[in-house]
Amino acid sequence: MLHFAVAGVPYSTPGKAGTLEGLDHAHSLGITAMEMEWVQRVPKNEEHIENIRHKAEELDMYLTVHAPYFINLNAVEEEKLEASKIRILDAMEMGQLAGAHSVCVHPAFYLKMDPEEVYDNVYRATDDIMKRAHKKGLTINLGFETMGKGTQFGSLEEVLKLSKEFGIYPTIDPAHMHARTNGEWNTEAEWNVMFDLYEKYLGKKSLKSVHMHYSGIEYTEKGERRHLPLEKSDARWKGFIKVLKDREIEGTVVCESPIQEDDTILLQKTFQSL
Repeated sequence: MLHFAVAGVPYSTPGKAGTLEGLDHAHSLGITAMEMEWVQRVPKNEEHIENIRHKAEELDMYLTVHAPYFINLNAVEEEKLEASKIRILDAMEMGQLAGAHSVCVHPAFYLKMDPEEVYDNVYRATDDIMKRAHKKGLTINLGFETMGKGTQFGSLEEVLKLSKEFGIYPTIDPAHMHARTNGEWNTEAEWNVMFDLYEKYLGKKSLKSVHMHYSGIEYTEKGERRHLPLEKSDARWKGFIKVLKDREIEGTVVCESPIQEDDTILLQKTFQSL
């Protein structure tokens, strides 16, 4: 099954709502998945996290997590590198406790270094993270995201290669890829190439449990500026939906539109109509 997830608590959720109320409201709208946006910090109240898991199980909601933004696995300073690792491990630990399937991570910045050197640094950091995760009994997926700026580590092939090395799968964001290349990755032919590469690196079965992001996006020659509503962007989203349907992709597509549930429902209804 392919789920279309709202990114965070839907904006139309009544009152000062948190994740539990957001799950209830998203479910009432017919949405079947949510990404928990832990982008500033990872919550540590285990009782609350367990309540999220029970609520998601009760409503049959598919969960993913977005880890904090403050991560750079290519950090030169050892204390910054260690802090990045801990934030990722915390997101994995709490995400698994919540019953989430995958944790989206912005992996690194190039810092004007050679991309191959950066890859090696990110590889070593990931190796350490995965060894610590194994000791903690963590099996949740670590999803390195394709990034929207050329200054950021996270091209399609970088995250696919790294994922293959560790038996994990990335968070593919075609909107970021579109912005990073100043307008490419926006046609059915290109999305099929994207999924062909995904399958080449991770195997055909991997397309049955993807973690993806999608939205409209504003960009310049330097890459991503901000996310946009689908209808106010140049995203050829109907073609994207067709490719998802034709290739029988399964897992979740998190809609990062600023109008959250509106575009999530638009994508879901379009997919269901095909």
